[in-house]
Amino acid sequence: MILDRFRLTDQVAVVTGAGRGIGAATAVALAEAGADVVISSRTESQLDDVAALVAATGRRARVVPADLSDPAAAGDLACIAKAEFGRLDLVVNNVGGTYPRPLLETTADFLEEAFRFNVSTAHALTVAAAPSLLEAGGSVVNISSVMGRVTGRGFAAYGTAKAALAHYTRLAAADLAPKVRVNAISVGSVATSALEVVVGNDELRGRMEAATPLRRIGEAEDIAATVVFLASGAGRYVTGKIIEVDGGLQAPNLELGLPDL
Repeated sequence: MILDRFRLTDQVAVVTGAGRGIGAATAVALAEAGADVVISSRTESQLDDVAALVAATGRRARVVPADLSDPAAAGDLACIAKAEFGRLDLVVNNVGGTYPRPLLETTADFLEEAFRFNVSTAHALTVAAAPSLLEAGGSVVNISSVMGRVTGRGFAAYGTAKAALAHYTRLAAADLAPKVRVNAISVGSVATSALEVVVGNDELRGRMEAATPLRRIGEAEDIAATVVFLASGAGRYVTGKIIEVDGGLQAPNLELGLPDL
């Protein structure tokens, strides 16, 4: 059965930024596909809620509250997974994000912080997990963004970091082939807490939907389903690729309105 290729029975995954939004939906989707998960973010109460959803699928979740802006903390998750479950098959580098900021207010420190949070943490966890992934023939899925390939005012730091994560994906895939597959998802506008201001405003939401070819804002489960595909046997012939899950965007679907300098 073709659907059997999407199963992750008895595999083990680490998902960062898993307290809510895409990370939470991904952790639950992986559990539904048969995996146990190590889930990490800053807020323990959010992780506990996700762990309860994982438990409802019959799988196990290990909750690890941590400040994942620290690459060392991200790297520790690989050791925790191995100690808790005895193996590690999948890493989902989901933690990241950076607030928009006008170019002339984007300091070098702000740019470096964006790079560390979006790229260095992913690298630290990937390297720490590599021995286990090589042993298991596992995979890595990085969560990038449409802003890593399109242009819009105010996104110099975020877009640069996500573009770097996308190319890091290609380079890491070359280094880890043929035993470990590394892919990324270029995410468009998804209804998570980061978009609460837009989702809760009919006028802004309408503008964003109208500027999206599929005429809707994405759901976290749209991304989670793609993670399952890339992580499972269904995606076993895919590596070094950036999968665009963005509603068809070729340009930002909501400009910040920053004036000419």
